[in-house]
Amino acid sequence: MMPVLIDAHAHLSWRSPGSDWEARDDAFIDAADRLGIDRLCCSILTPTRPSDPDGFRQANDWAADGMARYPGRVLAWCYVNPGWGREALAEIRRRVEDDGFIGVKLYNEYFANEPVLFPVVELCIELGVPILHHAGHSHYYVTAQPRMSDGGNIAELSERYPEAMLICGHIGGGGDWEWTIKALRDAPSVFLDTSGSVIDEGMIEMAARVLGAHRLLFACDMSMTAGVGKMRGARLTDEEKSRIFGENMQGILARRGRAGRGEA
Repeated sequence: MMPVLIDAHAHLSWRSPGSDWEARDDAFIDAADRLGIDRLCCSILTPTRPSDPDGFRQANDWAADGMARYPGRVLAWCYVNPGWGREALAEIRRRVEDDGFIGVKLYNEYFANEPVLFPVVELCIELGVPILHHAGHSHYYVTAQPRMSDGGNIAELSERYPEAMLICGHIGGGGDWEWTIKALRDAPSVFLDTSGSVIDEGMIEMAARVLGAHRLLFACDMSMTAGVGKMRGARLTDEEKSRIFGENMQGILARRGRAGRGEA
């Protein structure tokens, strides 16, 4: 029996005037069908950052519409800029409680361990939802992303909030993936997603060996054939692959209902 495949890190299209966003989103779902991906956890980011409240609200409106257009297939992340404190918190609460979003997507406006993020993390703990954080440990200074977090920043945040569900984004998104895996070794509450176009031999196996298969989440971040292929070709047991492909993410999503009852 094929395991359930949940892509934990995906994106729907930004809807610029005159764009073919509908066709692109339909093609995205078609590709998921062909690759056997059952559900896709999607966010929409503003095209320029740092985002303001109007920008991230608009992006989340479109993500909510994506859930309605593809019911049962698309789950939505709520993207916010935590620098807009009250507005960001109000947006998260509204999207999670009223619109059924699964959690929060943070990008590169701030490092993961900056205090401005703390209220966002505390709200997500209250709501029982995860945070997917963009990350990468680059070999050079990325001018366009001066506050890009890496696994060390996310590990530090997890030490402050061990009860938070934190996901370090795209191990295969570029940069030093070996460093990232090692940086998360002593941060047991942090998950790592497998997404990105990098398909280096041994990457998935090292992550499973060092962190454990129970801390890995299958994801593509739009590199869909690479995302599926590197998992199918990984030298892991069927049980480990089943956990990574969907069971771990199912467990994260299930924790939301327990949070309101005060359960871990």
